[in-house]
Amino acid sequence: MSESHLADAFLEMMSAERGAAKNTIEAYRRDLGDYLGFLAARKSGPTTATRENVVAYLASLDAQGLAASSSARRLSALRQFHRFLCADNIRADDPTRIVASPRTQRPLPKVLSVAEIDRLLTLAEEEANADASPQKRAVALRLYVLLELLYATGMRVSELVSLKRSAVMRDATFLTIRGKGNKDRVVPVNDRARDAVRTYVATLEPGPWLFPANGADGYLTRQVFSRELKGLAGRAGIASTRVAPHVLRHAFASHLLAGGADLRVVQTLLGHADIATTQIYTHVLDEKLRSLVEGHHPLAEDS
Repeated sequence: MSESHLADAFLEMMSAERGAAKNTIEAYRRDLGDYLGFLAARKSGPTTATRENVVAYLASLDAQGLAASSSARRLSALRQFHRFLCADNIRADDPTRIVASPRTQRPLPKVLSVAEIDRLLTLAEEEANADASPQKRAVALRLYVLLELLYATGMRVSELVSLKRSAVMRDATFLTIRGKGNKDRVVPVNDRARDAVRTYVATLEPGPWLFPANGADGYLTRQVFSRELKGLAGRAGIASTRVAPHVLRHAFASHLLAGGADLRVVQTLLGHADIATTQIYTHVLDEKLRSLVEGHHPLAEDS
């Protein structure tokens, strides 16, 4: 089997067996294409590549100025590709097995305060109920519902804009979300978000999507939602550079933890496969824990 066919077989497996998203498959295709091109220039290929080849490839990425996080993502794709080759007995060893991952310093997520979230939701609700043309009111109501659902559930923006209408047709207190790898998770929905959705659905024409649009997918794009959200932030007196859909997801997680929620519960609600991904939000607890220790530890100095 040729090198390109090996890559195609791997990508087909990732799609069919692991349910990888289309964007993920395309990213893997680009990464593997670059890697195979590097090997070919050195008279090698995926079945003969050595650990030294993999290390040299990562060094070339660093020389090109690629961020450590991007190089680590590339290495992750190579690891999965070579494991696939081993699992299918195409080669006996894995040259990526003892290659160290590029060290990354993970940035803390941007988070809005509870007061800022309240300003966004309050303004969005006011604009949804304001006197305006039917078209402007429809757009304003849609934005308000998007915000309520996003902050109530912590969904990924891709999960939110692609919600099926059937997922919210029932007057239920829980919402089933189809996440990464086509895995479902169940999250609670508060009364405020449910009321907003109920009002919004009554204005829609029949169709499968909760947020329908005229694009190729049939539902609202992430880019349009992000643009409308930044516009709302500006009108609320919040710098648009600080606001994006994923920032509300970060706020959802951080505010839950600050309120005493268990880290494992937040992991489940966010749909994280690894709790290490969720742990980045624990930075919001630092000040709270420090105050707790300083105020209650028996050896703490009297204030």
